[in-house]
Formats: sequence, structure tokens, C-alpha cells
Amino acid sequence: MTAPDLRLAVPAAGGWLAAAVLIGVPDAALPALVVAWLGTGVLLVVRPRLALVGLAVALCCTAVAVHGPGRTPEVLVDAASAHRTVAMVVTPTRSVTPVSPYFEGTIVEAEGRAMGVPVLVFGAPAERAGIGSRIAVTGTLVVAEGGDDRAFLVFARGSPEIVAGPPWYLAWADGLRGRFLAVATGLPGDGGDLLAGLAIGDTSDVRPDLDAAMKASSLTHLTAVSGANCAVVVGLVMLAGGAAGVPRGVRIGASVVVLIGFVVLVTPEPSVLRAAAMAALVLVTLGVGRPVRGIPVLSLAILCLLVADPWLARSYGFALSVLATAGLLLFASPIAQRLERWMPRWLALVIAVPLAAQLACQPLLITLNAALPTYGVVANVLAEPAAPLATVVGLAACVTLAVVPPVGELLCAIAWLPSAWIAAVARFFAGAPAAQLPWPGELPGVLLAVALSAGVLLALRWRWARLGLVMAVVVYGAVVGGSRVGLMLTRPSDWQYAACDVGQGDAFLVRDGEGVMLIDAGPEPEPLASCLDELGVGRVDVLVLTHWDLDHVGGVDAVLGRVDRVLVGPADGDSEHIIAALSSGGAIVEQASAGLTGALGDLEWRVLWPPTRLAGLEPGNDASITLRVDCARDCLSGLFLGDLDEQAQSRLPPTDGVDVVKVAHHGSADQSERLYERAGATVGLIGVGQGNDYGHPTDELLGILNRAGTLPVRTDEHGLVLLAPGDEPGAVSVWTGR
Repeated sequence: MTAPDLRLAVPAAGGWLAAAVLIGVPDAALPALVVAWLGTGVLLVVRPRLALVGLAVALCCTAVAVHGPGRTPEVLVDAASAHRTVAMVVTPTRSVTPVSPYFEGTIVEAEGRAMGVPVLVFGAPAERAGIGSRIAVTGTLVVAEGGDDRAFLVFARGSPEIVAGPPWYLAWADGLRGRFLAVATGLPGDGGDLLAGLAIGDTSDVRPDLDAAMKASSLTHLTAVSGANCAVVVGLVMLAGGAAGVPRGVRIGASVVVLIGFVVLVTPEPSVLRAAAMAALVLVTLGVGRPVRGIPVLSLAILCLLVADPWLARSYGFALSVLATAGLLLFASPIAQRLERWMPRWLALVIAVPLAAQLACQPLLITLNAALPTYGVVANVLAEPAAPLATVVGLAACVTLAVVPPVGELLCAIAWLPSAWIAAVARFFAGAPAAQLPWPGELPGVLLAVALSAGVLLALRWRWARLGLVMAVVVYGAVVGGSRVGLMLTRPSDWQYAACDVGQGDAFLVRDGEGVMLIDAGPEPEPLASCLDELGVGRVDVLVLTHWDLDHVGGVDAVLGRVDRVLVGPADGDSEHIIAALSSGGAIVEQASAGLTGALGDLEWRVLWPPTRLAGLEPGNDASITLRVDCARDCLSGLFLGDLDEQAQSRLPPTDGVDVVKVAHHGSADQSERLYERAGATVGLIGVGQGNDYGHPTDELLGILNRAGTLPVRTDEHGLVLLAPGDEPGAVSVWTGR
């Protein structure tokens, strides 16, 4: 087997690294590009072989310098600094539905000026908006963190309004997608929900529980349009043209046109752009009669895309797409050749493809989810054969629905079968024992994952490596098994309060017997779903959404269809679609205000805030639902303060004598010391993210708790926290996941 051609891989990696660094400090782009171009000139004279690396770096530096100023117009930066409301027109980059909590788009007009600024808008119009629509948004802006692919976060005031539909060259694709989605989602079960994702990469109708199952079984890549999809589209055009006797040049031109149309249809996500760029380069290579080599084509595609959009350098989707492709090009064939010693060739190939992609991507996946998918390769072996059928037939159905609807509907029904099979595989393995194995997070976990991937590859070739890998697995099993046994033995079965580790946000559970109350849902569905699964919570009797900030409601999708009753505070622009989603899932939604009471098993809860009369009280932190939990005996009383500031805290009714207090606003400094003194809680729970930029919890708050005799227990340091009644009256038993 010939060695892979890596001559362009090093320049591509150098350019990628330069772009990834500079987009975080765009002010350094101009001096960096000067140094890079001068360095390239020197290398041409001194080390010509390295000049290509210098050229790639210089091009990426130039791209950052050129694109950077247009992303942060001074007028928008000033408006963000002054917290000034701005009227703007935004075009979405993906279809937007009324239940969407937010959407990505581009500001094309603001303050009377034309521009092209990528943003994330929190809010959605009352009707579905296709890609390229013009949506009028009035709201405030926040400058995004350096390196983010969105330049600003936009917080809409009121409901955004569609002022114009997509232009004709995008409207046709939106029509195709809309018809296909309507038919696909009308098909039964998970197969209908998943079909659009498999065929055209649209996962808007994939329910959170199915999405979680796809992730746990390492099958999410099947719903990301990849090189295989582009290869099928281009291959069909080339084969059909060849059968009809069309000249090769005409076939290549037609393939390029069809490829562009395909990208518009499936939307230009990072993985789509990578796949399309490679397909286009392959067509050009074939057109000039040159041999096609995978790694050089991938490397050149990376450079072209980074020059066009340097902010792809920090995109997880782009990086995973590149790594998966590189893994297939470098490792799939050698792995298959080794496996052929013990199994038939066809089976070796079926195993080698997902294994190669998994080994290449796993170190990066650890940064997203510190766990190993136990059955990932097996799930892919079972699901992969069905994916091409669902993709090809589904795509044909999408196109045919616009021409001959009955035939399109028939094709959808045919594509439903492999789609349902893939969903069933995902759910089976996601629900299998130990579906995900624990793994260290952050840099140590990444390095260990790299070592594991390397160890697997070496073990396929050398016996000593196989022995070392077996020993490592034994040690890992002993450590994990011992720690899990320890957790199970020490975790209190009678816990009453739980603080889920959801990052910078709130998600707290109150339990008595079979009754469960969830107070807030954190910023994202995945951490909340993981916490509920770990604690065995399948249904929530009462969900309390204290207010509508994303760090309190962003994870609501994790409990859709699993909630009986929902308490909400004063509505704002983000609340309508969340309430609609909860209601459609069978929940009864009601407005909460001071005086509302209820029971949860033997526990009694009472809403203390907001007041019944809301005059002068704007939705937000100061309108947070605040409630107290009490009981007759053998349990812990609690006070949950949402994100109230000091002024609102001082207006609460007397809150003397509780065992547990949920500290307000993640431990900010804006607190009423008198409130915490009167509460006299034994434990103060703080929902806070590691390394957050807000400095939470503040030294001021920790000092207040110390003087009140309240022990701070925080999710950033302790992870999952469980509180149970202690052995003596008033005592609190504290268990933490770390």
C-alpha cells in the first residue's frame, strides 16, 4: 500500500492553527499578516520546502484581517456598549419555526446601513421563515466572545416580524424542504422524525430524546450531510451522463451545477461546505486529467474554506467533519486489511469505516462530552448499511414531491423503513447498560483519548501493543467499576433536593416519594437530560420556570412531553414558543404569583414572588418566581430565590428558618445580607459554571453566607449535589459527585 501524500496537510494545519488563534484576537491580524508574508519570502530563499506552510499561514492571516472589520461595525459595537435598542433586518441561515428559541442569521441592515454581520437572535417570528427571508428584529445586542462564529447576540424585544420571503434562488429550496418535512413528519414514529435529517440534514423535527439517543450511540453523523451524500449526487449525474453519451466536460459542468443546488437545498453547514469543496476539487482534478488523491484534496479544501471564512477554524462541526474524513482516508484501509485476518473482507470493511472515523474524532468529542460510547462501533455497523438507502431515496422523494407528489410520497414511505431502523438501533444502544463510559474531561481527557486511539491502531499491527491495550482496559475497568460501586454505595437514596451540574445556569430538583419538582432547566437540554437519567427521574410533576433567561430555560427540550404542570412568571419575547412547546407536550401551564400553593407528596410549596400586581415589574431577574418548600417532619425546608437582586429580595415576606437556600443569581454580589441571615440556612446551593466570565460566586456573596452560618455548595466545584435529611433534626446530609 502506498503511503498517503501529506505534503499539503502540513500547510493546511498551519493555516488552520493561525486562523484559530487570530480570530480570538482579530486586532493582531494585521501585524500577523505582515510577519507571515515577510516570513514566506524569507522561506522561499532559505527553505523553499517550508514556503508553502508560510503561504498558507499568510493567506489565513490575510483572510482574518480582511473579514474582521465587517463583522463588528462600530455602530453596532457602540449600541451594544450603551445597551441601546436597535432596529435591524436579519436573514436567517436556517429555517426558523415559531417554537425555535433562537435562530442564526445575518444582519443585512441596521441603523440605515447595509451590512453583513453574523448573529444569534434569541426570539422567533410567529410564522415559519425560510432561509434568506428578511426578518425585522428590534432588540439589544451583546458582543460575542472572541473566536465565536457569531459576532453579536441579539435579544429581541417582542416577536420578530417577517417582512419579505426568500429570494427566488433560495425560495425553490425552501419549498422543497417544506414539502418534504410535511410528508416525512407525517410518517409514524421515530422514522418519520429522523428521515429529513438523514436525507437533507434537517434535524428540526428530531425530538430531544431521539437526538440524545443518536448522540449516545455515535450515530449523529448520519444526520450531517457529508462527502458520501455529495458523492452520491455527483456520481448519479456522472453515471447518467455517461450512459447517455454526454462528453466528460459537459458532465463535470452539470455535476458542479447540481452540487451547488444540493448545497443550497441542504443548507451550507460546515460539514456540507467541507464535503462540497472536496467534491468540487475532485471534479476539477478529473477535468484536467490529474489523479485524485484524498489527503491533498482534503487539505486544499480546508485552506480554501478557511480563506473564505476563517471563523470555521473554531467550528466543532467543521473540525469533526475534517477529522472523520481524514480518519477514513488514513486508517480505514489499513484497519480493514488487519481485520481480514479474522473475518471476511466485507465485514472487515463494515467495521473499519466507523472505527476509523471514531478513532479520529474521539479526542475532540471528549471536549463536548466526557464519555466513551461503549457500543458506538457496533451501532454504526448495524445502522450504516441502511443510511445510503434512506439518504438516496429520501433525497429523491424530496425532489419528486415537487413534480409528481404521489410518487414522492411513495418514495418517502420506502425511505421511512431504513430511517426507522436507524432510530431503533440508536434507541436500543442508548438504553443498553453502560451505554456511555465515564472519561476525564478537558485536556487530560483529550490526551488520554489520543493515546487510546493510537493504542488501538498500534494494537492492530503489533502484539506488544495488543497486550498493553488489554492491560489499559483492565486498569480502566477496575478504576471505573470501583468508582461506580463507591458512588452507588454512598449516594443517598432518600435525597430530597438535587442540584444538577448544567454549567452556568440553574436546574434544581425537589423530591418527596414519587413526586418530583424541577426548578429551571439550565442552558442546554443535554446536561439536564443526563442529570435526570442519572437520578432515575422519568417524569416531572411540576416544572417551575422562574424567568425566561436562556440559562434557566434553554434546556426545556429535555423534558418536553414529560411534565404535568408548569408554573411561569411574567411573559416576555422568548416565552410564547416555550409555553406552546410545553402545552403541546401535554403540560398544563399556569401563571404563578405570590400566594399560589401546592403539594408534592408530603411537602408543601408556596410562591412568595412575584406579587399579584405586576405594575412596574419588568420580566426578567426581578420577576423570578420565588418559592418556599416546607413539611411537617423528617424533611428539609427550602427557599429558592431564582435570580432576584437585593432590592427584590428585600421586598419578600419573612423567610425565617429554612434548612436549604438556593442562592440567588448564581452567587452574584447583588444580595440582601439580611435575607440570608433571617433564613439561617444550613446549606446554600449555587448553580454556577466552571471558569465563568461573571466571577460567580463572588467573594461578597461567599462572605454573606459565611456570616449567616450557611455552607456554600456549588456545582462548579462539586458537580451533582444531593441533599437529604441528616440523622438529627435540622441536620443536612450532603453528597457531591466530585
